[in-house]
Amino acid sequence: MISSGRAVDRTAILAAAQSSGRGRFRRTWVSHHGNLYVSFIFSAPERDARLSYCVAVAVAETIASFGMRPTIKWPNDILVDGNKISGTLIEYSGDFVVVGIGINVNSNPTVDRYRTTKMDNYSETPLSELLNRLMRNLDKWRRADFRAVRARWLEMAACLNRPVKYQGEPAILVGINENGALVLRRDTRYLLVWGDEITV
Repeated sequence: MISSGRAVDRTAILAAAQSSGRGRFRRTWVSHHGNLYVSFIFSAPERDARLSYCVAVAVAETIASFGMRPTIKWPNDILVDGNKISGTLIEYSGDFVVVGIGINVNSNPTVDRYRTTKMDNYSETPLSELLNRLMRNLDKWRRADFRAVRARWLEMAACLNRPVKYQGEPAILVGINENGALVLRRDTRYLLVWGDEITV
């Protein structure tokens, strides 16, 4: 849609399942039937590092509205009881950004790198209601002042004040600044980084 010039701001594309789903670094995203797979197209004439945090808070708040207590693993994976329940991939293309979100609802894949869970383990979750709440929360948090987004992300962060690796060397993730940069501490030095070389 974007490449052909047919893209429109605030478009949602749903998939019942995916045969070639992928996450960050082109990792395979297992996409069985029964879960929510949605890509949103938003106008984005410029890249904005803060968007990832807005989306993470919106997804976490949506899951919390069904009675769960999610946390956010940098940058925007959502965990419940330490198990991954949702992931997001953000990609820019032309004057648009595509925000792809997957939420485990009726099934959760078995993967080698981490443990997973699904919403049905905690609450009955109609897909239509989940999507409605997600869209409302995306609108809310994309419009919010970033100071509110930052504060909420820090409240829900699972990796705050914990070790990460930056450029292969250990550091402590202290927080995020007003522009969306990660604040790391290495010994007595503080570093502002944009996350491409961060491993949690």
